[in-house]
Amino acid sequence: MAASMRRSAISKPVSPAATLAVGIVGAGRVGATLGAALAAAGHQVIAASGASDATTERIDRLLPDAAHLPPTRVARAATDLLLIAVPDDAIAAVARGLADDGALRPGQVVAHTSGAHGLATLDAAVARGARPLALHPAMTFTGRAEDLARLRGISYGVTARADVRPFAARLVEQLGGAVEWIREDDRALYHASLAHGANHLITLVNDALDRLRDAGVRHPERVLAPLLRASLENALAFGDAALTGPVSRGDAGTVARHLAELTEVAPDSVAVYRALARRTADRAISAGRLRPVDAEPLLDVLADAREGIPHDDL
Repeated sequence: MAASMRRSAISKPVSPAATLAVGIVGAGRVGATLGAALAAAGHQVIAASGASDATTERIDRLLPDAAHLPPTRVARAATDLLLIAVPDDAIAAVARGLADDGALRPGQVVAHTSGAHGLATLDAAVARGARPLALHPAMTFTGRAEDLARLRGISYGVTARADVRPFAARLVEQLGGAVEWIREDDRALYHASLAHGANHLITLVNDALDRLRDAGVRHPERVLAPLLRASLENALAFGDAALTGPVSRGDAGTVARHLAELTEVAPDSVAVYRALARRTADRAISAGRLRPVDAEPLLDVLADAREGIPHDDL
C-alpha cells in the first residue's frame, strides 16, 4: 500500500474494503487477541512485540503472519495503526520511547487499550504528529482460544478527538463491537466501574466458594453456578428490584449469625461481608425495598463494634 493510500485510509472513515497496516506493541492477552480480531476483519497485522515465552507462543498461535520484532521496528512497520497494549503505567513511557526513537510518523493512529487512561498518556506520540486513540475492550481476557469469540458484541470504551472518531467507530464496528464514547475526564471512573464489577466479582465468588468448602460442600461451584447466573441476569434486568436475602428483608438475627460464624471460621471475610451488607442495606432502603425503621436493628448489627463507628457516620 502506497504511503498516500495509507494516509487516506486514516484521514477518512475506514471502509470495509480498506486494509490497514497494523502493529502490536505488547502482544499479551489483550493485544494478541485484538490483533487476531483485526486480522479476521481483513487488516494486515505486520508485526508484534513481546519479550516473554508466553508472548512468543501467543504471537505464533494468534498472529501467525506477523513478524516478531522489537517495539521500535513494530512502530515503523505499522504505518496505519499502532496498538500499544502494555500495562497502564507503562503506556506513556512506551509512547515517549517510540517518539524519541523517531519510530512514529504524522497521520499514524496510535491507540492504547487501557480503560483507565485517555489521550493524555499519548502526548509524546501526538507531538510527533500521530493521532491518538484510547480503545478499551470491556472484556476480561484469559489468553485462551475463547477470548476471540468473546469479542463479538462487546462494548469498547473509546476516547478520541473529533478527527479520529469516524476511524474509531468504523474500527469497532469491524471488530463486531459497540462504541461507548468516554470523555477524557471520565476514564478513571469508567474503569473503576468495570474493575469493581468484574474483578471484585471474581474475589467475591472465590470467597463464597471457599466458605462453602468450609461448610463441607463437596461441589461448591455446582451449588453456586445457577444461583450466581440468575442473580447476575436479574441484576442486569431489574436493578435493585432484584435484591433478595436477609439484608433486603431486614433479618438482623440471620445476619448476626452469619457474622458470628465468619468471625470464627474465616475472620478475613468479616470486613468484606460487613461492608457489602451495609451497601446492600443502603441500596435496599433507597430503592424502597427496606423501610428505614425495619433497617435499624440490621444496621446496629452491621456497625463495626471494634471501631465503635455507627453506620450513619460511615
